[in-house]
Formats: sequence, structure tokens, C-alpha cells
Amino acid sequence: MTPYESLPIERRLQGNPYPGRGVFAGMTPNGTVRIAYFIMGRSANSRNRVFVVRDGEVFTEPFDASKVEDPSLIIYAAIRQYGNQLIVTNGNQTDTIYEGFAAGKTFSKALESRFFEPDEPNFTPRISAAVCLDPVAPSYQISILKSLDEIGSDCVRYTFAYPMKPGLGHLIHTYVTDGNPLPTFCGEPERIAVAGGLDDFTRKLWDALDADNRISLYVRDVDLLSGEYEERLINRNR
Repeated sequence: MTPYESLPIERRLQGNPYPGRGVFAGMTPNGTVRIAYFIMGRSANSRNRVFVVRDGEVFTEPFDASKVEDPSLIIYAAIRQYGNQLIVTNGNQTDTIYEGFAAGKTFSKALESRFFEPDEPNFTPRISAAVCLDPVAPSYQISILKSLDEIGSDCVRYTFAYPMKPGLGHLIHTYVTDGNPLPTFCGEPERIAVAGGLDDFTRKLWDALDADNRISLYVRDVDLLSGEYEERLINRNR
């Protein structure tokens, strides 16, 4: 594979039992912005979740509130919008970025106060994207905050900035695959060849996720000129 080769999103994920949580941003060949977020789970606590949409924002919520063990890392706003910035993350740093934008901070500056998740021995990375819906110069940034080493002694921070290009997107996920501890995602976000309509993309992405571990998926297409969007939502528990 060459450094510039792009693959369909299902090719990146098929056969991987546990990429964890994933954030995708890109543009369809016809110029529509597309974002996606998926979650997976191995433990009963992680699997006890659904996505819900309220006023254009996406949240994780417990499927059965009576079975929640620890809500701190599994219940959060996953997608919010501040101005023309669409924020997608795998944790409560969504609110940190939103509040940072409101205070005039950049994407990376807003995340300086945050670290990887305190779930030793996995030290799950915090992955985030900010998609600029400027119709003249659309772009997106993707961040990963991950442990420096196997003991969580410090945090390393990577931010990748991309111009929107028709037919191209990038995917980042928390883990390489299953394991104990779970191996952290490494390298640059994966190049994705974006194709197909919203329903086709959603179906292929959901089908590519391991059937035993997939929990929820949300996909949104945004028209840059009007700001109007279509969305698709799949919850295993509903």
C-alpha cells in the first residue's frame, strides 16, 4: 500500500474484532461533508449504551439505567456544533472543545487541558475532530491524546489538519485491534475513499464492525451551502 492510497471505510475495518470507538470526517465526491462516529463495547457497562439525538446534538445514554456501573467514561455528548465548527469526539472533551471555541481558543489549544482516559492498563486515547463547515474553504482537524508509555506517565498530543477534498476522508479509532491491554491506535488517521450515498455508507460501515462488539453508529451528511443535513442512526440495543 502506498502512503497516498485510500480505501473504502469497510475495507479498513472488516475483520478487525475491536477498533473501539471511531471518528470519521471527509467529503463525498459531490461535495457533501460527511462525518461518522461509532462505539463498540466488550464489558457489560460499555455495551449498555445507545445514541440519542436532541436538537441536532448526539449523546450517549444508558440503555438500562439500572445497570450502569460507572457513567464517567461512557455517558457524554459525542457531537455538538459551535458556529460553523462541527465537533465529534469519543468523550466529554466534546464540551471542552465547545467551551474552548466559545472562549476564542483553537482546537488544539482547547484540548491542552485534557489527557487520555484514566482506564489503566488500556489508557484509552481521546480522539476528536473539528469540521469547519466554511463553504469557501472547508477543512477538518483530527486529534489524538494518548499515553506516552505503558504506565501512563505522561500524555502525547497529535493534531492533523486536512483540507476537504471530494472523495477523501480520514478515520481514527481508539485501538489497533482487540487485546489485553488494548493496543492504542498508532500513526496518522487512515485515508478513506468516500463513495456512495448516505444509506449505502452507513450500511457498509455498520456491517464492517464486528457483530459481537458493535454498539451504535451515527452518520451525518451536511450541505455546505445551505447547512442542512441528513442523518442516520443505528443502535444495537434498539
